[in-house]
Amino acid sequence: AGHRDGHLETLPGSWPPALRRRLGLFILTPHLPNSALGTCHQSPEDDDRKVRRREKNRVAAQRSRKKQTQKADKLHEFYASVNSDGEETEQEYECLEQENTMLRREIGKLTEELKHLTEALKEHEKMCPLLLCPLNFVPVPPRPDP
Repeated sequence: AGHRDGHLETLPGSWPPALRRRLGLFILTPHLPNSALGTCHQSPEDDDRKVRRREKNRVAAQRSRKKQTQKADKLHEFYASVNSDGEETEQEYECLEQENTMLRREIGKLTEELKHLTEALKEHEKMCPLLLCPLNFVPVPPRPDP
């Protein structure tokens, strides 16, 4: 292979490497990092596009690593605070568990009350004079079942 217009000529890629070695023919490539090889046939616009894409990717990776670090820092702070005053945290846990149980009971009671009031409303709508009156010009849409 020889030089032509500042570029190195390359042998056809279809030739097996063993044959090229036996014939003493080698593909000469400039000493460049792997990412820069094979770019001599690209237009300057393609090169610019690659550079911009790599820069965007690098910035996105930095953002992702920073976000991950911040998340880890928050978790570390949280666990450090929990471990530093464990006794107080256990009491808070018990208190929150009791509050949770009370709130669940209240939800159950309110759900039952809602069912009762919905049934009462359905029974009332069956005989409500305002809904049965033919002079009532405002149609009342039927209520969906909860």
